[in-house]
Amino acid sequence: MKTPQDLHRFEIRLSGTGGQGIITLGRILGHGLALGHGYYVTQTQSYGPEARGGASRSDLVVSSQPISYPKTENVDMLVALSQEACYAYYRYIKPGGVLVVDTSLVRQTPSNLFLGLPFTDMTTKKIKTPQAMNVVVLGALTRLLPFAEQRVMKQALRENLPPKILDLNMKAFQLGYSEAKKHWPDHAAWGERVPSEEENALA
Repeated sequence: MKTPQDLHRFEIRLSGTGGQGIITLGRILGHGLALGHGYYVTQTQSYGPEARGGASRSDLVVSSQPISYPKTENVDMLVALSQEACYAYYRYIKPGGVLVVDTSLVRQTPSNLFLGLPFTDMTTKKIKTPQAMNVVVLGALTRLLPFAEQRVMKQALRENLPPKILDLNMKAFQLGYSEAKKHWPDHAAWGERVPSEEENALA
């Protein structure tokens, strides 16, 4: 059980390409943080020119107080699920912020300080449904974020997904959570430290 956090303003950018479920990931994460954890949350999103293969982005601002400006400015966490997204948005990470990448698709990072898991490969091999990759990411982020509870995020999945695909996505969530627990260091206080290169996850 994580200690409840008083958040002034915590900014998250989820980014990748169309077809990776970025917008759904943002919607479920925001739902869990707002309705489950009681935070104020704003979510904005943008799509590329194509539904599949174009750029896709979902931004969240999370706070314990009402949010005066709903858009992200300097992010505390950037999740980059494509090489293009990593290059495009890395400059928006604030000092002490964290970069999370899909090492299946992001081969080069602007810094050697990052947290990575092969989300795409893990999903294909262990879940055998590529479309569940975004929920694997959700599980990993739930482990990483110091203010997100596993129980609450699972409930957000139940409230947002059709029953016929719920069991599969629960397995995907647990895969991401377990792999993050195994490979990523605990963050007692966000921004207190950035992981060393040796602590980065699977190459």
